[in-house]
Amino acid sequence: MILDLLEMRIFVRLEPADFRKQINGLSVLIQEEMTEDLFGKNMFLFCNKMRNRMKIIYWDNNGFCQWLKRLEKDRFPWPRNEKEVREISLEQFKMLLSGIDFWHSHKKLTYNMV
Repeated sequence: MILDLLEMRIFVRLEPADFRKQINGLSVLIQEEMTEDLFGKNMFLFCNKMRNRMKIIYWDNNGFCQWLKRLEKDRFPWPRNEKEVREISLEQFKMLLSGIDFWHSHKKLTYNMV
């Protein structure tokens, strides 16, 4: 199976990850801290402290896949000082890879009366 983004849920670990960890170490973070299904149709994103590298981990039928993107000059837009996990959409994932900071976009306001 080739990565099918339309079927996958995408989870972001907001706290910086230790990039000395490889698949085994990041898998432990997913199971223990993120508490998401490591072997489901899920993709997990990690960023380093300098925000110039991103690792992506997912299970592909019979083994783990790990991707690394290293930025030469820019930084990934990543929330600072947050220790939670968030699920993002495919569109947000594309924006993240493109450097668009959707984390600080305008929030939708709803009103009942004028």
